[in-house]
Amino acid sequence: MDFVLEYLTNPNKRVFWGFLLSSFVIALICVYVKKDKSQRILFSSKLWWHPSARLDYIYFVFSYFIKIFMIYPVVVSAKTIALGVNSFMIQEFGFYRLTSLSYGTVMILYTVCLFLASDFTRYWTHRFLHTIPFLWHFHKVHHSAKVLNPLTFYRVHPVENILFGFRYSLSIGLVTGVFLYYFGAMLSLFDIFGVNIFIFVFSLIGTNLRHSHVKFTYFSFLEKWLISPYMHQIHHSTKHFDRNYGGYLAIWDRLFNSLTLSKEVKTMKFGLRREQMKDYDNIFKLFFTPFFTLLKRKQR
Repeated sequence: MDFVLEYLTNPNKRVFWGFLLSSFVIALICVYVKKDKSQRILFSSKLWWHPSARLDYIYFVFSYFIKIFMIYPVVVSAKTIALGVNSFMIQEFGFYRLTSLSYGTVMILYTVCLFLASDFTRYWTHRFLHTIPFLWHFHKVHHSAKVLNPLTFYRVHPVENILFGFRYSLSIGLVTGVFLYYFGAMLSLFDIFGVNIFIFVFSLIGTNLRHSHVKFTYFSFLEKWLISPYMHQIHHSTKHFDRNYGGYLAIWDRLFNSLTLSKEVKTMKFGLRREQMKDYDNIFKLFFTPFFTLLKRKQR
């Protein structure tokens, strides 16, 4: 179980101990200062030992080995994409270097562009997982969680993992390749412990609470720009699957008409429709139900 320790100590992982600790502190503030009703739920064994939560814990271990043996060998790396884009641009446009910008300016531009490209492609990949029927069968696995906890983040079917792996490589690789062409190999980004500064800050201010029952909202004006943890909980609501696809920024949801603010939803139920839940109640079903469902539909 060394990989569990790896996840807890790696700032590139959602469940890095520092992010879990900051989320816990924010949760306590919400519970005791704002007198949030989630207090009863947050400290209940019924939540942390719910069959859905136990399945999340098991699937977290399962998904680690899936990534090692099925995802990593398939998904091409962002570095490969970046070098390919750089070579293509040199072949098409010749060698070129832009030297009018300072090192610091390039660093800021690169950091911002990486974040925006990644968040934009995350929005559309997520939206396609909902709107394309074939993909929705695989994304249902994530939405089958009846209760939410930080490990629900990892309840993702391997097919979805592969899609997001390609999304990451293509978006990061494309941006990096273009910057390599214009500014050379001396690229670096603003980071904290090796994590893009934007991602680090978002993680520190409670990203783990997105998969929780803590009602942590932002001010309404701020939620028009940033996705708050409660806004992602709304996305997990059985009545709001088609809202709040965004990862970090809410501007994509505003632009493409899928934004729902926290103040608009008071009560929620998580999971799928009752008759569907039995198809996702063990690890075998989480993995195979999407394939069985698609096969049955093809035979009709």
